[in-house]
This record gives sequence, C-alpha cells and structure tokens, in this order.
Amino acid sequence: MWRLRLLLVRTHGNYFTAYRAWRPTRGIGTGGSLLIVFALRAEKAMPVRVLIVDDDELSREVLELLLEADGYEVETAASADEALACLRAMQTAPDVVLTDMQMPGTTGNELAGRIRKLCGMGATLLAMSGSAPLEGVAREFDGFLLKPFSMEALGAAIRGGSAARADVAGGGVAALDEEIYGKLAALMGVGRMGELYTLCIDDVERRVIEMRRTALQGEDAAFRREAHAIKGSCGMVGAKEMQTLATSMEERGLCDDHVASLDELILAGERLRRILIARKTLDDAAREVSGEDAG
Repeated sequence: MWRLRLLLVRTHGNYFTAYRAWRPTRGIGTGGSLLIVFALRAEKAMPVRVLIVDDDELSREVLELLLEADGYEVETAASADEALACLRAMQTAPDVVLTDMQMPGTTGNELAGRIRKLCGMGATLLAMSGSAPLEGVAREFDGFLLKPFSMEALGAAIRGGSAARADVAGGGVAALDEEIYGKLAALMGVGRMGELYTLCIDDVERRVIEMRRTALQGEDAAFRREAHAIKGSCGMVGAKEMQTLATSMEERGLCDDHVASLDELILAGERLRRILIARKTLDDAAREVSGEDAG
C-alpha cells in the first residue's frame, strides 16, 4: 500500500509543491519511493514602494496609474502635512518619495529634511516640478524630474542614473559614473563593491574633518593636499560629484566659501550612500525576478 506525504521544496528562490510516495516493506529495506512534483510556486520579489506627494489631483492620479502599471506599489498624499502623517503611520517606510516642489505649505529642502527623518537614509527622495528649481532649492533631494517626464526617466532617477540626475548641488554632475559602476560590479560583485564605496565615503568624511582643521590654521597647502587625495580616490570609483567638488577645492584652496564647499562635499557623500542603497535594493529585486524566470 502506497503512502503519501505533502512536501514544500525550495530551490533557487522558487517553491515546488510535491508529494513523496512510498510503499513500506517488511524486513530489510524501505520499499519503493517516488517524488511527484505537482506545481511550481514562484517566490515573488517585493515591489518598489513609492509615495507620491502632489497637491494636483490629476497629476497624482496619472502618476499613480503609470507607476502601478510598471509594477510599483503606490501611496499618494495631497500635501506635505498629509505625506508626513502618512509616513508616521506606515510600519515600513517607502523606498521612494516623489514630491512636487510647488505646493502650499512646507516644501523644498525643509520638506526633504522632515521626510528623511521619518524614512531614514535608505529611501530615495525625488523632487519634481514644471520648472527647473533655483540653485540650492533641491540640494537635499537625491534627484529632480522636470514635468512631464517618462517612466524611463523616473526609473533612472530611482536607480541614481546619470540620465535623470539634476543640479542638486554639484553643478549638474551625476553623483555616480554609471560606466565605472558597471565595470566594478562585474569585476567585484555587488557586495565587495558596496564595501569599496563605503570605504571611499568614510575616507572623504575623515579628510573633511582634517580640512576643517587646516582651514582654521590657515594651512592652504595642507587643505589642497587633502582635496587632491579626495579627487583621486573618488575618481577611481566614479564618485563624480565628490570628485568635481574636490577638484574645485584643490584649485581654489582656502577661500571665503570653503566652509560651504566642505558641507556640500559631506552632502554629496550622503547622496551617494542613498543612491547605492537604492541601487542594491533594485538589483536584488531584479536578481529575484531573474531567478524566478530561470526556474
């Protein structure tokens, strides 16, 4: 007499529903055994979660419709206050916050700062508007999108792609060189590459501390040496925005706005960290989907 046992077998990120059938025998041996696979149940990757903040109802609805059609999980808010309340109520912060720059009430860098406190460093903050922002108005955001924009441009902005990066502090320079990023990813793998970028950003932050000290002492040559070192290390890993800022500081040396330049360098490092976190999240999701397709 055959007996059945239900099994749930996982392999390469997928689940197989199966029955193991066997027929016990007396004496030595375990009898016949057969594995019967009935169905494959793929383990789905988590969708990217987006919060849209826009006081224009039509814009919110169109964006929600387009993003959901592309597989995003979407929440909407009609104002900054509503968005902040929504974020406080969420158990898990969204991966992306896309907010209009021309709304009544809190907006711009002040809104970005409040959102960042609630979402943490892992979220990507994107600003959008029908006109380009004034210099510095969007510096706390990870990117800017000029309305109307395509879903491809939005996807590039979420990934930190240079095609959709705007002038958020570095003179229009992308935070990350996509070509160098791709080569390092192929050579090192995502995990080791992430460690490399972390070492680079940490080194920049240490050197900025030293540059502040040399500035207080009026040591222009030492200030320029630290900037030169930052320029070189950032250039090697494709940290373009930090490389550009360091190049400018090396050329100008100590000047009236060196404090602001050092602050911008720190902000550029924080932006790069957030971009890398977002890229890793999306890359992991893509690998999960590829694994399902291969299964």
